[in-house]
Amino acid sequence: MTTQTLESRIRDKIRKSRRMVFLRDDFAALGGYDQVGRVLHQLEAQGRLVRIGKGLYAKARQNRITGKPMIAAPGGFDQAAKEALNRLGVQWEPASAEKAYQAGRTQVPARVVVKVKGPFNRQIAYGNYRLGIERASA
Repeated sequence: MTTQTLESRIRDKIRKSRRMVFLRDDFAALGGYDQVGRVLHQLEAQGRLVRIGKGLYAKARQNRITGKPMIAAPGGFDQAAKEALNRLGVQWEPASAEKAYQAGRTQVPARVVVKVKGPFNRQIAYGNYRLGIERASA
């Protein structure tokens, strides 16, 4: 019987998952809080994960041009940020600019902005990308 290291168990869980975004709590059953934090930091340094918020990580792949890690989700930061909101249990909907674009307007939204229902004070960001928040009127 071979014993796996915590790092290899977390890597396996990430590799087998269809999710693109992970919460630190997803790995809580595998080890202690500090141990999991160290392993996630190591995986981030190796370029296997990117940190997009406090306790939020996204799968990463190497950029062919720069060689630096980037978000592996097909929709890039937009998809990862929306998946992170879903994983956090936040009620949200597309912002007015995105709704207008989906309705047929030709103006493409320059950055991802969502309308959040209820309290939400977290930052979701990666590099130069930031999730913009509009507050839904009650």
